[in-house]
Amino acid sequence: MASNAHNTPLQVLKTVFGYENFRGQQQAVIEQVLAGQDALVLMPTGGGKSLCYQIPSLLRSGVGVVISPLIALMQDQVSALLQLGVKAAFLNSTLALPEARRIEQQLLDGELDLLYVAPERLASEYTRSLFTRINIALFAIDEAHCVSQWGHDFRADYLQLSMLHERFPSIPRIALTATADDRTRQEITVRLGLENAQLFRSGFDRPNICYRIVQKQNAKQQLLTFIQAEHAGDAGIVYCLSRKKVEETATWLTGKGIRALPYHAGLSNDVRYQNQHRFLMEEGLVIVATIAFGMGIDKPNVRFVAHLDLPKSVEAYYQETGRAGRDGLPANAWMAYGLQDVITLRKMLAESPSDEARKRVEFHKLDAMLALCEQVHCRRQNLLSYFGDTLEKPCGNCDTCMEPVQTWDGTLAAQQALSCIYRTQQRFGVGYLIDVLLGKQTPRISQFGHQGLSTFGIGTALDEQQWHSVFRQLVARGLVSVDFDRYGALQLTESCRPILRGEQKLMLRKDVKPEKIKASRTSKAQGDSSSLWEALRAKRKEIAEAQDVPPYVIFHDATLMAMMEAKPADLRQMAMISGIGTRKLEQYGEQFLAVINVFAGAGEDLADTASESLNLFRLGFTVAQVAEKRNLKASTVYTHLAQSLEQGLLELGDVVDLPQAEIGQIEAAILALPEEQKNALKPVFEQFEGQYPYEILRCVRGALLAKT
Repeated sequence: MASNAHNTPLQVLKTVFGYENFRGQQQAVIEQVLAGQDALVLMPTGGGKSLCYQIPSLLRSGVGVVISPLIALMQDQVSALLQLGVKAAFLNSTLALPEARRIEQQLLDGELDLLYVAPERLASEYTRSLFTRINIALFAIDEAHCVSQWGHDFRADYLQLSMLHERFPSIPRIALTATADDRTRQEITVRLGLENAQLFRSGFDRPNICYRIVQKQNAKQQLLTFIQAEHAGDAGIVYCLSRKKVEETATWLTGKGIRALPYHAGLSNDVRYQNQHRFLMEEGLVIVATIAFGMGIDKPNVRFVAHLDLPKSVEAYYQETGRAGRDGLPANAWMAYGLQDVITLRKMLAESPSDEARKRVEFHKLDAMLALCEQVHCRRQNLLSYFGDTLEKPCGNCDTCMEPVQTWDGTLAAQQALSCIYRTQQRFGVGYLIDVLLGKQTPRISQFGHQGLSTFGIGTALDEQQWHSVFRQLVARGLVSVDFDRYGALQLTESCRPILRGEQKLMLRKDVKPEKIKASRTSKAQGDSSSLWEALRAKRKEIAEAQDVPPYVIFHDATLMAMMEAKPADLRQMAMISGIGTRKLEQYGEQFLAVINVFAGAGEDLADTASESLNLFRLGFTVAQVAEKRNLKASTVYTHLAQSLEQGLLELGDVVDLPQAEIGQIEAAILALPEEQKNALKPVFEQFEGQYPYEILRCVRGALLAKT
């Protein structure tokens, strides 16, 4: 961008992106790359990673080349950059050959500021040759953890990216990721040849996300209750382990009135694209997905991420939950977790074709995930410590902080459970063992003669749900293993011996009943019921639909909320709002000012509910549309408009479509009413034999009172 050639990073931040100040290490990273040096950036989702390569691309000579693993991310970022007046494009498999050749010519002519490419494209000698003929400002490797063969998002095409340094040694490289433990960081460094790169490591904390893990009982119903109570009308992502469960859950939620769509690798490309496109473009849609969905999804106002199944690792959990609240506003990470999750994932890992070394790593990662679930102290502290980060004090924004977990001495219960496993010859699963402990006389127990065991009926001090909790924690702690070849039979491990012998005390987590957690509603923290909020969103949607871009590409929710709070009166004041740069101010400033001005001072003497109806009506909504939007009867809306007419806030002709002669006749009938009937409309209604509805008569009277 030639106009930025002599600007500073801060000037570009303000004029192009509309922000006053850099956050965290952004400025240091940008200066490192501007100086022609390599950088490895570890920054949480929503921390502003993209600015770290976008601003240097605008300030350095040439085009910034961004390697991105997903088509959705490319399209999203290019759309957003074009809105800002940045000349950006992408090259991927969705382009027809003529379009690809046109973009290549733009590259050769030096007309682009940023180019997004898929990693597999760099395997082509044609692309490599093209890059030798253009002036490249930098290479940005986004989602750099995809190079890790131990990671959950491994992409084989990323392994070849070390060639960038070999083929273009003088061009700075910046690799970025939101999630990487020590091992993954080392692998990124080695595989991408970044040994001499400066490491920029921001904290992994996402303080706006509330982490909550509930004990799984009826998971779908628990999910529905959570969405209805806290996220009605919000955008969200629900993760499931299997494609079948994705389909079933999406259908079930839809049947319960939640707009939900499925997404998994088994769907056709067209269906996946259509569902993803709708999720990005529409407000308040829930996507139910496997882990095939999400990486690179830049939608900032996802208000919740829910897991109906346990993720395989803390890295996966952190990255998936990180897709909530990218705009910095409050969001929820909610998960239902139970014993079957533990059994299912251990079985999947045991039966995977991976070699033993990889299996050991995967089991270690799963154990860390289980430890997070069984945590009795601050979950955020545990989560951050996994990535080598620290939080000195409990966060106060997770379930274990908001509703502290109690522990209890489970030594005796554990001994009873372990003894029962042993005395039934380690041949049975959890359900059967609980029946024995509770002393249930079932046909199966009679068949095996287990009613005569010393452990039969010794566990009546606990109920069935509590025993499920005990067994879950025994499996999670590795005191008991699951024999998958024998249909989930539980077996003792060596580590349980000290418990059985009474040599070691065992403290267990006392599960919190779901109804005890009283989290406040997190979404739309400011002005959810405000008609101005709805009007601003409606204007944003109108503009976005006209351009076929997601609404958040026009303005983020946080920017609309800032407009609500500041209520700018002119473009100068609007330019001071965070997220509004020069280009967006020119394109959209007047349109949003017009919306705000409609509400400025309107209906000050009017009751709040009548004022809301008035404001929506002024924006062009019909009476029927206002009624539907506010869940009111049309007659109620007419009453509100009549009150507005009486105060002189509306013209009668805007509300009532009647010839002036007929209006005059109605006014004359109202004025002719005797004193004792001056507030009655029934006589007027009857005089005209029901020709004019009461709603119309009420409005005519309101306008008449304003004149007299």
